[in-house]
Amino acid sequence: MRIDETPEWEAVASHFAEVRDLHLRQLFADEPDRGDRMTLEVGDIYLDYSKNRITAETMPLLEAVARRAGVTELRDAMFAGEKINITEDRAVLHVALRAPRGSVIEVDGANVVPEVHHVLDRMADFARRVRSGEWIGHTGDRIRNVINIGIGGSDLGPRMACEALRDVTDRYIKFRFISNIDGTDFWEATRGLDPSETLFIISSKTFTTLETMT
Repeated sequence: MRIDETPEWEAVASHFAEVRDLHLRQLFADEPDRGDRMTLEVGDIYLDYSKNRITAETMPLLEAVARRAGVTELRDAMFAGEKINITEDRAVLHVALRAPRGSVIEVDGANVVPEVHHVLDRMADFARRVRSGEWIGHTGDRIRNVINIGIGGSDLGPRMACEALRDVTDRYIKFRFISNIDGTDFWEATRGLDPSETLFIISSKTFTTLETMT
């Protein structure tokens, strides 16, 4: 049965019809403690979901849909390293990239966390050497430009990281992105750059994506 054919989904759809025309001013007037009650805090993350068109009935209904969809079981399977990516028959290892040293996430009987941190350490060391000028280009010039070549998440991830961390950079190195096989995208990304000062990084999970390999 598809999730949108379940009683839980129908209950959410019916509830949506009831609240779709409610205004936030009315919700806050009816629930003065809404701003305190509809918040969550975990570590350094603070989530305020009070400014959405939801009521006290909404969350239990959404949680019921999540239970019917097996979200908890799938979450646990992901952290356990099970192959929940049925399209590619592989584990979804995003969580391993964020796992602390000493954690255990097994795939096919092997803990992948040590290997992940080995690669992360290599990346951090390489980034440090580029920033410091220790790692130089073929002609001996210091790197001043970095161009990321990637598609989908391999473009959006690095792009988002650069945007989020822009305020804490020294702006010495400029970042540009290529995410299209159209030659115009390459031309615009490299416009005005000195090749001897430019580092190209190819970002890919599998190195089989048509756009990336092109």
